[in-house]
Amino acid sequence: MEDPITMTRHGPVGVLTINRPESRNDISDVAFVEAFEALCAAISRDEELAAIVITGAGKAFSSGGNIKMMQRREGMFAGDPAAVREGYRSVIQRIPRFFFELELPTIAAVNGPAIGAGCDLALMCDIRLASEKASFAESFLRAGLIPGDGGAWLLPRVVGLSRANEMIFTGDAIDAQTALAWGMVSRVVPADELVDQAIALGHRIAQNVPRTLRLAKRLIRDGMSSKLDAHLELSAAFQALCHHMPEHEASLDALLNRKS
Repeated sequence: MEDPITMTRHGPVGVLTINRPESRNDISDVAFVEAFEALCAAISRDEELAAIVITGAGKAFSSGGNIKMMQRREGMFAGDPAAVREGYRSVIQRIPRFFFELELPTIAAVNGPAIGAGCDLALMCDIRLASEKASFAESFLRAGLIPGDGGAWLLPRVVGLSRANEMIFTGDAIDAQTALAWGMVSRVVPADELVDQAIALGHRIAQNVPRTLRLAKRLIRDGMSSKLDAHLELSAAFQALCHHMPEHEASLDALLNRKS
């Protein structure tokens, strides 16, 4: 049985590929979550990696939840309401908890439809690039559900409250150009260039000091929920650490030499 998610290395950039094209890269079972967590844990420990790209095999980025499993009430969808609640908490909600806190910068290379929890997975990333074939939908209500994996928290922070409400309340999909206009993605690129451009962006990110990259990401994440005073205190502490890193002195030397 093939791994549900794989990783290839391109120097300091890792590419994660959701490897379930036959089911449009669904992500709502224990096998995927455990493989995902294992890769993320290994990535966190790897000091030679500076950025991560995530994409989907085949034509879809991710279809999110497995509709057939829902209909059969299997896996995380089995049992009474208390069991289903625990299924969400112990299975698919592990993805935003783990991936959202990953220290390395993450880039979603959205190659096709990103639906439901698949859309939310893209939203968990720090940067999103879309192929011209990409589309995005918070389609939970169309299945008689609500966003169960963090989408109602993530989406308003990316596109604003009004547009998030529109996407969630209608379940309508938006295309790549609309996602670009709404600020959901940074750019739209030809499909055959998508992963290469995402890797190239990862290499540009990797030109910076790896330890300060991780601190900068943590600072951005903290700023999404903390009060200004607390955030400034954390900023001061992180900055003090950076000032005493040898890489800081080397960076200053390089900047001064460039200007002289």
